[in-house]
Amino acid sequence: MNELELKIQGKIERLTDKTFRLDPRIGEGYFTAKYFLKVNEIIKQNLPDQHVTMQFFQRRDDTLLCGIDEVLAIINKFAKNPSELEIYALDDGDIINANEPVLKISGKYENFGFLENVIDATLTRRSCVATNSRDVIRAANGKDVFSMADRQDDICTQPGDGYASFIGGIKKVATDAQGELTGLKGGGTMPHALIQMCGGDVVKACQIYAKTFENEQITALVDYNNDVITDALKAANALKERLGAVRVDTSKNLIDKYFEDKDTSKFDPHGVCKELIFALREALDKAGFKHVKIVVSSGFNPQKMSEFEKFNTPVDIYGVGSYLVKNDICGFTGDLVELNGKSEAKFGRKNFASDRLKRVKF
Repeated sequence: MNELELKIQGKIERLTDKTFRLDPRIGEGYFTAKYFLKVNEIIKQNLPDQHVTMQFFQRRDDTLLCGIDEVLAIINKFAKNPSELEIYALDDGDIINANEPVLKISGKYENFGFLENVIDATLTRRSCVATNSRDVIRAANGKDVFSMADRQDDICTQPGDGYASFIGGIKKVATDAQGELTGLKGGGTMPHALIQMCGGDVVKACQIYAKTFENEQITALVDYNNDVITDALKAANALKERLGAVRVDTSKNLIDKYFEDKDTSKFDPHGVCKELIFALREALDKAGFKHVKIVVSSGFNPQKMSEFEKFNTPVDIYGVGSYLVKNDICGFTGDLVELNGKSEAKFGRKNFASDRLKRVKF
């Protein structure tokens, strides 16, 4: 049983380095901005033993907080004498608003100050991905969401992003790395590459997939030839009950062949549009394939998903990629707000009061 399962069951309060497996170079200052390392040396030589309080906050309402457990693991492992620090924090999964403190650390500056930008970066990345994931889940209206963010950023971000998406409510991931911290395993459909190597023959691609993975339901990718309904019906007729779903991934630059003789003056027929999905559902149902689900991907975000749901578009699963890893919705900052028990902060900043913070002990 992993730590996340233990936490969900209430057997432990926080995840630790057993889960995050932190890079030891954090403690060597490798990821720390040089001026923090320099000021650490200056303080040790000239102003030792100053007792300070540092608080961390961001400037956006309705943000889903994530990264707190990871940050606490960082402090516990790399701060000097972490048991001497007085720490108060919120929890991963808390909803926070602008200027609300999520973490306060009190102690000798030289014991933890060099971790400031590492803490900022961790909280920012995790909270952005968690919030994006939460917003996507809200827009999906109870339907499953599959994270396709494995190809949208540096591969090294996958474990942390996968955890943040989990906090946001996404439980389906593309790679094992995305599920590293949560225990989820990667899954997914066939890629366009398989169909290409079958000469564009979707049925052949499905058949050799089914032959290779005998115990799996097949999800056929049906936009390769830009003829979604024709290829979906071909796949359904060939695979019968083995076909569990079809996925539509039409580029926003294309108009599916289905619309060649249709009046499209009242809607935009490009890409994966509502009208194409309604037509696909109708065609599958009429042919006796009501059991076949529809998966959509390519350019989906909360706005497009909400539009689909507003009109009850017959989608069963949404695949979302680049939107999940947008890293610009919130940014955390750490500020020193007390010095030796007295208020002392940069102009415009102050020690924000909070009755939500909980004491953390190592």
